[in-house]
Amino acid sequence: MNQTTAKKPAAAPVPLQTATREDLIAQYNRLADAVTSLNASVTMTLTAGSAYSGVIKQYHEVNGFVVAEKPTKIRVIGQAPVVGTNIFDMESDGQTFNIFIPSQNKFLTGPANLERPSAKPIENLRPQHLTGAIFWQPIPDAAPVLMENASEGGGQYYVLTVVRIAGRGEGATPDGSPRTDWEIARKIWFDRLNLKIARLQTYDSGGRIASDIRYTGWETLDSVTYPHQIALSRPANDYTLQIGITKVTFNEPLPDDRFVLKKPPGAELVNVGEGSQGAKVPAASSTVKK
Repeated sequence: MNQTTAKKPAAAPVPLQTATREDLIAQYNRLADAVTSLNASVTMTLTAGSAYSGVIKQYHEVNGFVVAEKPTKIRVIGQAPVVGTNIFDMESDGQTFNIFIPSQNKFLTGPANLERPSAKPIENLRPQHLTGAIFWQPIPDAAPVLMENASEGGGQYYVLTVVRIAGRGEGATPDGSPRTDWEIARKIWFDRLNLKIARLQTYDSGGRIASDIRYTGWETLDSVTYPHQIALSRPANDYTLQIGITKVTFNEPLPDDRFVLKKPPGAELVNVGEGSQGAKVPAASSTVKK
């Protein structure tokens, strides 16, 4: 007697969403304009690289706080689990950055646009890298945008590629020369299962990837739809940082003193990229309100 085993019918594939280039640009710009400030409790996990390893050390996961305000203000505090002591405190206003490492009693300062890699991993920390991950810049009306279908890891995506004239900002118009050198500014990936932003890649001059950011865990809070898991990869700076948002408020006024980080008395001053303009050092200590 032959026996047969009933097989469970395979689940029907989830239908892919469709959208036009104009639909995706409009959706992205709405999301970019929806958040002007952020006050969040987070977890931070170093998953690759050495830039944060000298700071996070043996901790698998670090608790912390992020306060940020458009266009460029950000303050990031990392704390040791359980005991809650500060591991690092970083801020940037888009012009300069300041970082205090209590365990080493070092206060680092330098120009925000300094991206020259240092042989000392600690000197590669940049708080403004997180600004670009949590705030998105709208696509200018005049920026050329290409659209394609792409597959990765079994997923299906729409990809918008924003291009710019080499050496100039997005949306700059050609100068009438017979040849205009274009370069990729950024790529925006939309998951076709739900049309959520899944990935954002930004590029330096010459086509080098500056940041590769993946977004998951989208939630809607107070009419703001925002991802609660952010994986930030900075290949040139040698790190990948996983940021999990555990509590957040959006678009509330943030006092200026939340973004002030001053050099504690007795801390060793390290001028990162000394000789560059704009690296000003405050003179006294301050604390952050949580």
